[in-house]
Amino acid sequence: MDLVLLEKALLGLFASVVVAIAVSKLRGKRLRLPPGPLPVPVFGNWLQVGDDLNHRNLSTLARRFGDILLLRMGQRNLVVVSSPSLAREVLHTQGVEFGSRTRNVVFDIFTGKGQDMVFTVYGEHWRKMRRIMTVPFFTNKVVQQYRAGWEDEAARVIADVKADPKAATEGIVLRRRLQLMMYNNMYRIMFDRRFESEEDPLFLRLRALNGERSRLAQSFEYNYGDFIPILRPFLRGYLKICKEVKERRLQLFKDYFLEERKNLASTKPTDNAGLKCAIDHILDAEKKGEINEDNVLYIVENINVAAIETTLWSIEWAIAELVNHPEIQQKLRNELDTVLGPGVQITEPDTHKLPYLQAVIKETLRLRMAIPLLVPHMNLHDARLGGYDIPAESKILVNAWWLANNPDNWKKPEEFRPERFLQEEAKVEASGNDSRYLPFGVGRRSCPGIILALPILGITIGRLVQNFELLPPPGQKKLDTAEKGGQFSLHILKHSTIVAKPRVF
Repeated sequence: MDLVLLEKALLGLFASVVVAIAVSKLRGKRLRLPPGPLPVPVFGNWLQVGDDLNHRNLSTLARRFGDILLLRMGQRNLVVVSSPSLAREVLHTQGVEFGSRTRNVVFDIFTGKGQDMVFTVYGEHWRKMRRIMTVPFFTNKVVQQYRAGWEDEAARVIADVKADPKAATEGIVLRRRLQLMMYNNMYRIMFDRRFESEEDPLFLRLRALNGERSRLAQSFEYNYGDFIPILRPFLRGYLKICKEVKERRLQLFKDYFLEERKNLASTKPTDNAGLKCAIDHILDAEKKGEINEDNVLYIVENINVAAIETTLWSIEWAIAELVNHPEIQQKLRNELDTVLGPGVQITEPDTHKLPYLQAVIKETLRLRMAIPLLVPHMNLHDARLGGYDIPAESKILVNAWWLANNPDNWKKPEEFRPERFLQEEAKVEASGNDSRYLPFGVGRRSCPGIILALPILGITIGRLVQNFELLPPPGQKKLDTAEKGGQFSLHILKHSTIVAKPRVF
């Protein structure tokens, strides 16, 4: 059977070579394509640039080929945008033309071929999903409704770290406790639920399945079958695992969270006054026939991935940078003590009157962007960009990290220096008012989670710095801040052990 499969693959490969040569010649006559490395038949540029199309590698290519370049990855066209003006064009000016999402074979599985909000194509379904999700998740009213819960979760983190005798001496992996905090922050909003400890059996199952989903989706292992469809049969084992993980996750969401809320809803009024948490709004939309049960499950899927892990990565990066820059940590601590008073715990409204805290958050998001290439965009139809023709269904990557770290546009961008946002870049905001700095994107497909992420970052970082002196573990001068990237994510490679010495007020 394997020999038959191999024979078919080789025949398909030969046919693809012939077709690719013919198509490339025809296209070369008709289209003015962006510059890029010379592709070879079938494989395109894949063998030249490899699987790891991370923000740094793409920045190197941009310096060689320019602010817009084309990579042919097998049968997929990948356009990389690396200038503020072109980024604004893709995300805002031509936001409709480039407003769709490209999905690969694995993301098709995890999103039900775009039944979610994040990875669906631009159109009526996306507008409906965005509208349904905005009211229960992404408004200032939600922030005010749940900020006390976020403050409570941060206080519990502080108490647990203080109670751990290892924390002040040999150190602890602080990320583990912060991960529980982030799950509780979002599950309070979604389901009016929280997990009591890191050992909670349901939390452990949830964390393991979400972790496996992220690993499978962000891996480069499956690129060959995605770039060259004729090789896709060799991905059967990988895709089978993806399907199994997806089914187990969605069943867990349904059995342990959605059914509980449905049962509660059946015993109370269904008017808006009776709705207690986000999923009640979503289930109400399902009852009205606006969405179906699968859409509900994929909304939960999106929040588990997009809201929890990305904010956690940013918190982890901020802590690592503060540990490695004790003078910045102390300056932030001084601001907190001066403005609020020593020992007075920061709350969400306080974050708006602490400019240095805001600068630390902005600088973390600039240097250590959680989604450095943003979520990929796609044009459904042939388009024009920067004077070039962009073939339909091209994958468009905006290198937002390079926009924020290009030395032509930023002063010493390699340095972690929050002061820049109080000095030469004082008018720059994370909301996208300056196209050089787009940690959450901008325009129609920008990340709506910014309204939750910024206050949670402020409360968490503020509380940790207020209550502890954060240090590297004994024998280390600095934490290792090596990066680990995925299909379009960026997080710290090693979850660091951190010494947290309680302050005495």
